[in-house]
Amino acid sequence: MPLILPLLVAVVLFCLGVYGVLARRNAITMLMAFELMLNAVNINLVAFDAWHLDGLATGQTLAVFVITIAAAEIGLGLAIILLLFRGHGHVDADSARDLVEEVR
Repeated sequence: MPLILPLLVAVVLFCLGVYGVLARRNAITMLMAFELMLNAVNINLVAFDAWHLDGLATGQTLAVFVITIAAAEIGLGLAIILLLFRGHGHVDADSARDLVEEVR
């Protein structure tokens, strides 16, 4: 398989993720967009690892590390979203600014 195909898929996923983060206000949608961007990075890591054929599987190892970080990010992000929902009754990302002002 040529290297360009997984790279194009990764670019499309990453652009969709950037659009989701910048254009949406719903915090859950923003978390899903972050996941799309991290999966684009994983596709690049695995594609370059398969293309390079160094035998060490460095890209795949880094992809597993990124998946672990993404799982931790989702756990923490969902906890923050639940806190937002309990406090405000919605998950609008702009209401997170209110949490900062309430702490002061």
